[in-house]
Amino acid sequence: MPRILIVAPSWIGDTLLAQPLLRRLHDRLSRVSIAALAPPWCGPLLERMPEIDEVIESPFAHGELKLRARWELGRELAKRKFDQAIILPNSFKSALIPFFADIPLRAGYAGEFRYGLLNLVHKLDQAKLPLMAERYAQLAEKPGAELPRPLPAVFLQVDPVNTARNTARLGLDRSRPVAVFCPGAEYGPAKRWPARHFAALARELAARGYAVWLIGSGKDAELGEDIRAQSGGACENLCGQTDLAAAIDLMSCARLVLSNDSGMMHVAAALGKPLVALYGSSSPAHTPPLSASARIVKIDIACSPCYARACPLGHFRCMNDLLPAQVLGEIDALLAPPGGGD
Repeated sequence: MPRILIVAPSWIGDTLLAQPLLRRLHDRLSRVSIAALAPPWCGPLLERMPEIDEVIESPFAHGELKLRARWELGRELAKRKFDQAIILPNSFKSALIPFFADIPLRAGYAGEFRYGLLNLVHKLDQAKLPLMAERYAQLAEKPGAELPRPLPAVFLQVDPVNTARNTARLGLDRSRPVAVFCPGAEYGPAKRWPARHFAALARELAARGYAVWLIGSGKDAELGEDIRAQSGGACENLCGQTDLAAAIDLMSCARLVLSNDSGMMHVAAALGKPLVALYGSSSPAHTPPLSASARIVKIDIACSPCYARACPLGHFRCMNDLLPAQVLGEIDALLAPPGGGD
């Protein structure tokens, strides 16, 4: 059985966009064992992917070289006798460990002086592969080969026992339909819909009988409290009260997810939840949610997408002018019965 090591990305969203590659490897090779080398914060995602047999924690912080430590980890992994490595990040340092591990085939995209470290070198055609998920999936093929389409679906496994345990721990009400809001975005404030808009929509959904849960990291706790206060208590602020594993479990309860363009948006897509994805400074042309149950909402203005962390013009119209009434209309369309029936 071939043994493959995946050097995973460092972002939650990108890790989920790599799943079609994993599925393609299983489909093409029939029997294969896949291990993923990943930072600890991505472990809960990979552990819930049925294609992954093992997660190996990478001890390196973002940007750290630590050449000696990488060599030592590589020599440790050499004992595992991997047949191939697929390196998803484009950095020089991400290709070092498979090289130090003497893995015979080392695939990835050319870039950052990686010739020699890689010996199965792909050259990226951005026009031919506009989606990040397509670029990752291409690495399952021979360099220059056509990428089979459509891409395999993304899918995360959820344990109902863990879900029940987490909802009980937090005292959450599951007798009503649940709407999950993901108000954070690690990249920066230009990706975040304003707190007052989230609050207005929370009030509307609560009036319709929904329990509204705000989910995010500890960095989002203050934002979540602002939304809760502005909503008049129409939502539960759970930001910072869960790790990623528990957040995935809680999101599995949702009837609806509303999210900025963030890692949690991709989690909702992988769980197959009805999803409204809000875009402002970024574009869905490169990293859209991989789900037929998602609707993308954005307004077209000349300066968007700018890909800035904060609005460079100061007006933040791409999100300020995306009003709750418009988003509510998208929610109603998303949740409408097929064929428009009652």
